[in-house]
Amino acid sequence: MKITHIGGPTAVLNLGGLTFLIDPAFDEPREYQLPGRVMKKLTGPAIPAAELGPVDVVLVSHDQHKDNLDDAGRALLAGIPTVLSTPDAATRISGVRGLANWESVDLPRPDGGVITVTGVPALHGPEGAEEVLGVVTGFVLKGDGLPTVYVSGDNASLGLVKEIADRFAPIDVAVLFAGAARTTLLDGANLTLTSADAVEAARLLAAAVVVPVHTEGWAHFTEGPDQFAAAFAEAGLSDRVKLLEHGVATALD
Repeated sequence: MKITHIGGPTAVLNLGGLTFLIDPAFDEPREYQLPGRVMKKLTGPAIPAAELGPVDVVLVSHDQHKDNLDDAGRALLAGIPTVLSTPDAATRISGVRGLANWESVDLPRPDGGVITVTGVPALHGPEGAEEVLGVVTGFVLKGDGLPTVYVSGDNASLGLVKEIADRFAPIDVAVLFAGAARTTLLDGANLTLTSADAVEAARLLAAAVVVPVHTEGWAHFTEGPDQFAAAFAEAGLSDRVKLLEHGVATALD
């Protein structure tokens, strides 16, 4: 498999002959005026949407927030054969297939066989966060002869990580949304994994490779890639982390 980090949570994953796009956010830097607050995007995408090439599947952890699905990213969806997200997103966006927690869909591979994509639970903050920020999903991708990949989505719950690890072990690659995102809506509580949480998640998952995303590019992220790497170094787990250069397709063994 190969993965290309485009910025924020947005990445392209090439697996089993299929190209997956995770949480498309392709707007240039700008501010989004939202009720009671402003979201500020600091950096643009390493690869513009027009230069992506063919995409088979889009995985949208949730559609409510601009850092996970912005205006340019939303405009892409109509041209993609398969878009998977939450059941709520399917009621708001035409053509989206919603996956409930633990629900799976089989996607045919060009060379035969399938990749099974399962929606897995995520909690975008502390208990009760859904009432304020809405429902979020993660994804697990599995296929014969392929690494098993966990895409966490905007999840802050280590309890849910353990549940996912127990169901799908062994997980070979964990794409973890980190950055300790915070907002005044929840009094500064962490909405995604902190770097220290990501270390514990890696231990729970026993993943061969941990790929951090969602740690930069937006003003509401409070911990960047350097802090993520430092936390893993302090824990003696630096060999488990793959920090990606933006815009560069990187093979994961």
